[in-house]
Amino acid sequence: MKIKNICCIGAGYVGGPTMAVIAQKNPNINITVVDINEDRINQWNSPDLKNLPIYEPGLDKVIEKCRGKNLFFSTEIEKNIENSEMIFISVNTPTKTYGDGKGMAADLRYVELCARKIAEVAKTDKIVVEKSTLPVKTAAAIKNILDETGSGVKFEILSNPEFLAEGTAMRDLEVPDRVLIGGGQDDSGKKAIKALVNIYASWVPKQNILTTNLWSSELSKLVANAFLAQRISSINSISELCESTGADVDEVAKAIGMDSRIGPKFLKTSVGFGGSCFQKDILNLVYISKSLGLNKVAEYWNQVIEFNNHQRERFAKNILKSLYNTVAGKKICVFGWSFKKDTNDTRESAAIYVTDLLLDEMAKINVYDPKVSEQQIFSDLNYLQTRTENQNRELLCVKKNPYDSSKDSHAIAILTEWDEFKEYDWEKIYKNMNKPAFIFDGRNILNSLKMKKIGFIYKGIGKNNNES
Repeated sequence: MKIKNICCIGAGYVGGPTMAVIAQKNPNINITVVDINEDRINQWNSPDLKNLPIYEPGLDKVIEKCRGKNLFFSTEIEKNIENSEMIFISVNTPTKTYGDGKGMAADLRYVELCARKIAEVAKTDKIVVEKSTLPVKTAAAIKNILDETGSGVKFEILSNPEFLAEGTAMRDLEVPDRVLIGGGQDDSGKKAIKALVNIYASWVPKQNILTTNLWSSELSKLVANAFLAQRISSINSISELCESTGADVDEVAKAIGMDSRIGPKFLKTSVGFGGSCFQKDILNLVYISKSLGLNKVAEYWNQVIEFNNHQRERFAKNILKSLYNTVAGKKICVFGWSFKKDTNDTRESAAIYVTDLLLDEMAKINVYDPKVSEQQIFSDLNYLQTRTENQNRELLCVKKNPYDSSKDSHAIAILTEWDEFKEYDWEKIYKNMNKPAFIFDGRNILNSLKMKKIGFIYKGIGKNNNES
């Protein structure tokens, strides 16, 4: 099948950048990203590229090049479904907050709504591509809905999970380690796979495009994220051991990372992982394992989540302990709210949970993040429902620059590894803080010796913080 028109349902962190790159690399294919959120679509269509709904280095340049030529953003969902030969489903699949599987299983209602809308609208054969991260066997459910509720239209279902990392999404999309495509193994399924392979092959080497059956593709995404998160929790567990023994976690990580069997990636200790995928996908893996009676498997992967939560709590408790067991009324400056640098995504960010624990202790919090809005910061806190919205506003203030944020503070907690934090005038910051002035470096991005020389009491993760 020759693909001339693509529709992507969902204009979020995956759908927007992915379709932008596909449009850039396939100028002969018209791509429309649709969403029911009119405000979001208006942001994607904004003449001022600074108003795009997501921040991702390099995304604005691709949007500027392709938008209005072969890349479009629209709220006309039905029209674009009908006009397309291939439809990507790229909607949110959050963890369920209700019913069976609450707190673990993926909430698939948005995916199901997409499938029903496609079945309702489609009058010609379609290739439907799962782009959202989905549990194993979801494709079967989608195909059943399409086949049973459609009007005799033939649908082929493909699984094409994303492996991009926020902050490096454009590079990950333009030079991917691999592209994974799962589909049916009959002739019709293989033709659909080939159609999607051809789209990616316009810029990705054929040897980097891996084709599998549907179930392998769906499970591979969950397993990839689980393994990456496991590495982070593993090195974070060693950071605690290092603090108790006098070892340096960065030195340990470098030593083991030089072993070719292990490798250096994802061995950077921190206050904990965040983002939309890691926790959600592991919990999904736990739920699937439990539902299949594989309790030991479930217990194993659940430990990755539990240790991540422990790392956040440990960081907050270390601040409390270091500040003489009370932070009530003390001003603490939080540098960074996004879950990682070079993105404005705050989902499951460690900063949310560390701040919430400090607010429980009646600390006064100033927050500065170069890309996250005040509205988003309060939305994240209010979502936890630990306090009323008014109480959060009484205890927390969002600042426009780091120097205002840190002025008169007792301590600074670095919770996102933004590069700009390394370049601040730390002598100026120290001068304007209450003494003793503490830095709790949740990302180990600052030079500890330099900070101590200025006068700070510096505490990194996995370091011997008792050394002068």
